[in-house]
Amino acid sequence: MMLRIARAAMFAVLPAELLLVVLLVAGVSLPVPLLVGAEVAVAAVLVLEATVAYRLFRAGRRAGADRRKALRATVEGLVPSPVRRIVGFELKGAVSLVLWAARRRDGVPPGAVAVPYSGGQSWTLLLLVFAMAVETAVVDLVLLSTGVPTAPRLAVLVIDLSGIVYALAFAAACVTRPHVVTPAELRLRYGAYLDLRVPRVLISSVRVSPCYNESGMVTVQDGRLGLAVGSQTNVVVELSEPVTVVRPLGGLAEATVIRLFTDTPGVLVSALRSGEHAAAPATPTTPTTPGIDGSGGAITGTGTGRTSGTATGRAAGRPPLSGRPPAGGP
Repeated sequence: MMLRIARAAMFAVLPAELLLVVLLVAGVSLPVPLLVGAEVAVAAVLVLEATVAYRLFRAGRRAGADRRKALRATVEGLVPSPVRRIVGFELKGAVSLVLWAARRRDGVPPGAVAVPYSGGQSWTLLLLVFAMAVETAVVDLVLLSTGVPTAPRLAVLVIDLSGIVYALAFAAACVTRPHVVTPAELRLRYGAYLDLRVPRVLISSVRVSPCYNESGMVTVQDGRLGLAVGSQTNVVVELSEPVTVVRPLGGLAEATVIRLFTDTPGVLVSALRSGEHAAAPATPTTPTTPGIDGSGGAITGTGTGRTSGTATGRAAGRPPLSGRPPAGGP
């Protein structure tokens, strides 16, 4: 009960405090009782959050967890999963900007096949960033020419610049986090927002199949996962067992068919059909668990497919995918 009250108070008071700060920076004169009441409310919320955090941490320690695990459990208890995931996306975006500047990629081990997908939207993102930059400059000049005070003008400028940085971070994440084919798995990603690991032993067929009317970037409907770029997909991967997909904000869904876009569909299909990247050993000792790793610091989201060790062994006994596409399929 106290945990729910703490969460509700945090989401109610902090936005109100942010609004007051913006108004003060903009030069709006606020009544003193309102300011005092706001500060008292914020102090009360901080005391409540600290109390709940201490109780959660102490409960974790009493359960036998070390300090790090107890602290992580405390954060997970206080902060809802969607909020943690959004913060993780921002951190990954910042890291992607650094990797982009250094011309490096994330999660592409030696010998793996990197399959890019950013080319289909690069011009769109470039035009978007250019339009945002022009809009930022024009708005700032208009505010300056109309005599708007410096504080609110700078606040608007910071908001506009943050939008430009977000767009650049999204583009950088798509470039530095491509799809990856390894001997053990097909790793599908969409920038910092999705990271799905599919064991190769579950892939029953793969083929090039263009589609130009996808409804969204990341969609799951009727067992079909769509990873579209510019409303397009061009490769279809069918699975023998469903995998559990963790959506960007933490929702769960199962998929047995994956439609995705890549700049080089032939490379992806060839890599999955190649004997060099054949699937795992025929007698695995532990079942392979597909899923999404949404980790970004303290943020982790892992999904599991309904796959037993027996099913995995049967799948591993299949020959490599043939060079001919199957007769049926979506």
